[in-house]
Amino acid sequence: MSSSSDFQHDRHSFSGSPQKWNDFELPGDTLYYRFTSDMSNTEWGYKFTVTAGHLGRFQTGFEILKQMLSEERVVPHLPLARIWEWQVGVACRQTGHQRLKAIHLLLKIVQCSAQRDCDLTLLKPLWQLFTHMENNLCHDMAKPGILLPLHRALAELFFVTENRVTELGTLQEYLLALNTEDHLHRCTAQ
Repeated sequence: MSSSSDFQHDRHSFSGSPQKWNDFELPGDTLYYRFTSDMSNTEWGYKFTVTAGHLGRFQTGFEILKQMLSEERVVPHLPLARIWEWQVGVACRQTGHQRLKAIHLLLKIVQCSAQRDCDLTLLKPLWQLFTHMENNLCHDMAKPGILLPLHRALAELFFVTENRVTELGTLQEYLLALNTEDHLHRCTAQ
């Protein structure tokens, strides 16, 4: 079984007893399969069940939220504070593409939030990750290169967020909430 007609993408092959079959997921809306018998038995073959995308899966939730946050008439009816809290949690717990997608949604929420809908101090763990990446970049200047996607996404999130809190007049409170007292002492000493 595969997601492509040439059986080169997302390929899953099974043979033998039903116990060797495992559940799996294929992206997209089309499944290609090929059944080949070795003619060793006169059994009827195999049976499998195909189920469309599952609600509650990360990608489904991401697409729904992204679309809802893109609709200006829908945004005022969304519980942005709760969505913000959930997405910060997802961005802190997940890795890879899921983390990037959660950061993308956080960025959309910052851009479309009308007032102080979001507790921006929840970004502290992501700020610490970003500053750690920045510090590593500064120490590794001998090898200039391309920023990692996560580094770029966090840089954009914090740039836009800083502009937003400046507009709201809460920049000082925001910066104090994100940084540790030790960090503030070091900055003052410098």
